[in-house]
Amino acid sequence: MKTYINKLAPIVILALLAGCKVSKDVVIPKASIPENFRNAASADSTSIAALSLKQFFTDATLQNLLDTALIRNYDLQIALKNMEAADVLFKQSKLGNLPELNLNITANSNRPSDNSLNGLSAGQFLKTKHVEDYNANLALSWEADIWGKIRSQKQAALATYLQTAEAKKAVQTRLISNVAQGYYRLLMMDEQMAVAKRNLALSDSTLRIIHMQFDAGQVTSLAIQQAEAQQLVAAQLIPELEQNISIQENALSILAGQLPGALARTASLNKISFPEQLSAGFPSAMVSRRPDVKSAELSLNISNAQVGIAKAGLYPSLSITASGGLNAFKASNWFNIPASLFGTVAGGITQPIFQRRQLRTQYETAKINREKTVIQFRQSVLNAVGEVSDELVKIEKLKQQYSIAQNRVSTLQQAVKNANLLFKNGMANYLEVITAQSNSLQSELELATIKTAQLNASVELYRALGGGF
Repeated sequence: MKTYINKLAPIVILALLAGCKVSKDVVIPKASIPENFRNAASADSTSIAALSLKQFFTDATLQNLLDTALIRNYDLQIALKNMEAADVLFKQSKLGNLPELNLNITANSNRPSDNSLNGLSAGQFLKTKHVEDYNANLALSWEADIWGKIRSQKQAALATYLQTAEAKKAVQTRLISNVAQGYYRLLMMDEQMAVAKRNLALSDSTLRIIHMQFDAGQVTSLAIQQAEAQQLVAAQLIPELEQNISIQENALSILAGQLPGALARTASLNKISFPEQLSAGFPSAMVSRRPDVKSAELSLNISNAQVGIAKAGLYPSLSITASGGLNAFKASNWFNIPASLFGTVAGGITQPIFQRRQLRTQYETAKINREKTVIQFRQSVLNAVGEVSDELVKIEKLKQQYSIAQNRVSTLQQAVKNANLLFKNGMANYLEVITAQSNSLQSELELATIKTAQLNASVELYRALGGGF
């Protein structure tokens, strides 16, 4: 009895060690996060990232477009399917501590050689030349999680599932940003189209006056040619803008998961605005919201788990197997119970000794990959802080540019009026009128571009702070 206990002692000890972890997790590193963003107007704990889509985007047409895109966009649907697949794998990993149970049913008929030992034995003892064997059994196998390998596999599966959720959030925030910016570009081109048509009408009026002066012998044909050239500049813009508008409408339709087509819109670029001060909050709050930063953090969890799995492979594994069922040499005796019943139980310890250093290499590689993941996490935090700072300075400087461009447009529009008035009264020549019209056209087109850049910077700030889901 004592000998039997001594033989079981190592197995009992290993079983008591089940759940032990042979590797230590690397704690999430504290990346260098500043107290405030560079170019932030003020230190405020509130952030626009906390606003819902309808609170941040107030235009009804854009809201409807975003709602459609969030339901029908194919990239987002693929991200959801990735989540579903990861969820299935995670649920499967939670069953890792349970034993495996298999049902085996076999029937064999063997005709050994008459001159073989099996043939002679069958003929002598069984009085037959055929050896039959019928077997039905349940086979159970279970591996003790001595070193926490199964637990690490669960942690890796959970982190992978959560990572797909963060990936879905990243796709969603990028989708929202792309749709909003595409919509604002569409409004910009609408505004530029209106500017081009107004300038074309103004050029037509100027050209008619120059034709009258030419008929009266006051100007040469050169004046007509110069005026016609200026008219054609505005005229050329119209088909170009029509082309770009159609392409932009198609792009927005595809983002929304719809066939390319025209998009109805009632708002104008000048009516779209955001608050004067867009609060970015604190960098620490941004880090906790950004999907890419959260994904990098989860990658570290996965790397920790992979190190644990690789380290556990270096240590002994305890497995227990059991099998029981019915066995008989004749089919008629197969279900003769209890005579045909059998059962076996076995336990074993496997310790890797020499595998050409493969297990040690896997462990060392897992540790290096974990160190790389730490670096990537810090890099993701640094990039996130940089993106927010970039958008803040864009918003600040574009506001100044817009104010200057707006004053320039007002000045040039007044100059066009004065030039036309002086031209009609013979106090200015046609070149002054054409120059004023050309400058006014370019300044109004540029003003629409700067306005759109302002809106896009606000949208990018919202995304960079982790808003949009």
